[in-house]
Amino acid sequence: MNVPLFRYTVTSNATKLVVISGGLILMGVIMPVMFATFGKEVGAFVESVPLLDQFADFGGGDLFTLTGSVAMGFTHPFTLLLVGIMAVAFPALAIAGERDKGTLEVTLSRPISRTGLFATLYVAGLVFIGLLLAILVGTAVITTYAVGLGHELKLANAVQLWLGGTLLFVAFMSLAFAVSVNSDRAAPAVGVPAIFILLNYLAFAIGSIWPDVKWLGDYSVFHLLKAQDTLNSGLAPGDALILVAFSGVFVALALYLFPRRDLPAPS
Repeated sequence: MNVPLFRYTVTSNATKLVVISGGLILMGVIMPVMFATFGKEVGAFVESVPLLDQFADFGGGDLFTLTGSVAMGFTHPFTLLLVGIMAVAFPALAIAGERDKGTLEVTLSRPISRTGLFATLYVAGLVFIGLLLAILVGTAVITTYAVGLGHELKLANAVQLWLGGTLLFVAFMSLAFAVSVNSDRAAPAVGVPAIFILLNYLAFAIGSIWPDVKWLGDYSVFHLLKAQDTLNSGLAPGDALILVAFSGVFVALALYLFPRRDLPAPS
């Protein structure tokens, strides 16, 4: 890993991290407060209307239990969008975007190998995603205690939720890096992993509210997170291993492809 490049990467993304952190803090506050204010009343109403009950578990969470509310904040489209900026846009712009601008060659003309460049950027991405999700989980935990419901939340399971979420978004980042090192332009490097994530999320969300196609959700990468189950009983080791293996495949692919590519800027 190249320390000067790592420092530069962190400082150049600092503003983006602050803005995204602000959005995640808002999400971490809103979900526990909504449950404390409306959750039990709304839950009782929904349970009395069978037609609405099937929508109770949208996106792997609900507003009728504390763990369900925190879990929904973790898998909410807003959260996905914010963290996805780092999981997808950062890898795409860091390599394919630099090649698109013709500046990647300049970076590699310095005493840093392609493997060293990739490793540095990948570690930076790990730090970014881990930090952002720690802010989200930490805010949700602090807010839960602030509204007097801390006794309903297991801190150890909240830490495991952070780990599971980090593994999920790192898996997406690994895919994005693999696409980025093999792309000439920034747009495809963003678009391909973004479409993959969108399709997986749609399958996950639709499967959670439509019993007839529940099987769709089982084939989604998001199904490996199980945010509410993690808060209730801990992270499933099998799901975590699958996410690690997913990341490992694409990291290996990127490390194989990147040193073997010609890197002049596309005409």
